[in-house]
Amino acid sequence: MTSASRRYTVVAAILLAITVLCIYFYFNPESGRLFPRCPFLILTGFQCPGCGSQRAIHSLLHGDIASAWHFNAVMLLFIPIVAILLIAEIKREKWARFYASVNSRYVIWGIAAILLLWGVLRNIC
Repeated sequence: MTSASRRYTVVAAILLAITVLCIYFYFNPESGRLFPRCPFLILTGFQCPGCGSQRAIHSLLHGDIASAWHFNAVMLLFIPIVAILLIAEIKREKWARFYASVNSRYVIWGIAAILLLWGVLRNIC
């Protein structure tokens, strides 16, 4: 991918993120039909690791950290991790070692293990 197309991709991703955040700010996922329901929850009756994320985002955008934590605690904990991964992706040519370290199999497997553990624990506690 050329640097120009990479820039366009980053700008498009930022604009998409801003649009999505505006939607989550102005519309409440608890009361609107605009937001999809979790298919895993509908089919099994169990919460997946992402269940509650839409409500947590809405709460977080309104400054209600306690409600966001209640809806999906792991999502709040993963915000800095996602930010680090995004920075590593954007700067991967300049910071190749940093990119390689945050995208190592240990980090990826660690994140997967935390999400799996969260998915199990939230349904048995």
